[in-house]
Amino acid sequence: MSQIASTTGRQQADTADVIVVGAGPAGSSAAYHLANAGLDVLLLEKTAFPREKVCGDGLTPRGTKQLINMGIDISPEAGWIQNYGLRIQGAGHVLQLDWPELSSHPNYGLTRNRMDFDDLLARQAVKAGAKLRERTNVTGPILDAKGHIIGVVAKPVDDNGRRAGDDIEFRAPLVMAADGNSSRLSIGMGIHKRDDRPMGVAVRTYFTSPRHDDDYLESWLELWADDPKQPGGRNLLPGYGWIFGMGDGTVNVGLGILNTSDAFGKVDYSDLLKQWLKHTPEEWQFRDEFQTIPIRGAALPMGFNRQPHYTRGLMLLGDAGGMVNPFNGEGIPYAMESGAFAAEVAAQALRRLPGQRERALSAYPKALKQEYGGYYTLGRVFVKLIGNPEVMRLCTKYGLPRTTLMKFTLKLLANLTDPRDGDVMDKIINGLTKVAPAA
Repeated sequence: MSQIASTTGRQQADTADVIVVGAGPAGSSAAYHLANAGLDVLLLEKTAFPREKVCGDGLTPRGTKQLINMGIDISPEAGWIQNYGLRIQGAGHVLQLDWPELSSHPNYGLTRNRMDFDDLLARQAVKAGAKLRERTNVTGPILDAKGHIIGVVAKPVDDNGRRAGDDIEFRAPLVMAADGNSSRLSIGMGIHKRDDRPMGVAVRTYFTSPRHDDDYLESWLELWADDPKQPGGRNLLPGYGWIFGMGDGTVNVGLGILNTSDAFGKVDYSDLLKQWLKHTPEEWQFRDEFQTIPIRGAALPMGFNRQPHYTRGLMLLGDAGGMVNPFNGEGIPYAMESGAFAAEVAAQALRRLPGQRERALSAYPKALKQEYGGYYTLGRVFVKLIGNPEVMRLCTKYGLPRTTLMKFTLKLLANLTDPRDGDVMDKIINGLTKVAPAA
């Protein structure tokens, strides 16, 4: 990296081959793979590590695979908790399913608090050679005369997010936006969210609980609350709940709701969570006196709700490109995969002459469409269906008792299939995603 003189009165700017904005899973994954490819990478993060992120903290085997690809030590001795499948609660049924045995993915997931999960990934990128700048809040793009991004403007901030110095310029021929759902950088480039794509909201908190060492992720497909108009009656709440043991004496408990539900945006999500937890067993300790932090929420941008994923020198990664899985609300694996895809394309493009780079960079959105396009289209149909509580009730009542059907459903919802030489379920799912139009 080098320094260039600013022509705008701002502080001197670092230059790099690639600037990555946001050091979450998407940005750190991209920075790691870019650095391993021998490129100069500048990773800009608006906060300082460690820092909290609202998340379920549970990873399926798809996320585990990406951590292995980054060379992360995922052993229990390094603080990772393994999970071996999903336990599903609903309609009076409990079904426990193991993660499928596949050649393409490991047969276990992981649990880790986001407080240090993102920190581990960012430090791994640094070990590979990326340069990390924390407390550097990117506020917008620097454009050339043709509207092509050639860098970013950022302000240094303190631990409270307040300005701590003059604006700084950073320059690079390629910029990656991994700055989350709001993606100020994407908006600065005129790339806005699509209203025809699903969106979710999740809220979560932690409790000290004897269930902290549960080695299965748990999902509740029906959430019940007392009916204030009918003594002894109950109402079915919108959304789904989760219980993930953290192995450290605490449990991550949360609730998600989709914008296909009539209740989306009209209810107090924290109150919904409390209503559900009142009906869980006392011995689990999901009560106020055992709660360790306040309930916090975050948006879940799904199904490619911001496109195009590449334009005029800017690549969108992870949540910035709306890559959360509509079927299960999982975002980390897709964020990390998009970072790896982007890095591979960038490494090829930046080793071409400037006039020949655009053709190579156009491979990135094509790779995303090929990998996720049909699957996310199926997901959009799925979220419309389950947005109706009656549909969810019927699916839960008649689906959960059928183990073979639920094994198929687990593979579909978690996007866990073998691309070649898989079983009949894999072939059906892969076939459906191929014939579905790309999202």
